[in-house]
Amino acid sequence: MKAFTAQMSVFKGRWRLYVALLDAGVTPWPEFSFDRAEPVPTFTERADALSVLGFEPLPDAEWEWTEYSADPDDPASPVTLIAAVRVRSWTGVGA
Repeated sequence: MKAFTAQMSVFKGRWRLYVALLDAGVTPWPEFSFDRAEPVPTFTERADALSVLGFEPLPDAEWEWTEYSADPDDPASPVTLIAAVRVRSWTGVGA
């Protein structure tokens, strides 16, 4: 079983979820847009989006949230939230 990292952040005013396929060459990463900035997508919405992309969280995986600042030296710099979870290709019910 190969594991990947799925990440979620706000891009161009909308939450988007994507799976980082680091060894995929020039192939675009699978991506899902929630078409909104607020509210933050729920756990169920994130799981549904992953399944649309063909992935599921690893058993016992938890979403981890990180703050990213465009200018780490400026404490007043706007902060971006990035969520990440380890995923695998979707195995389906009973697989």
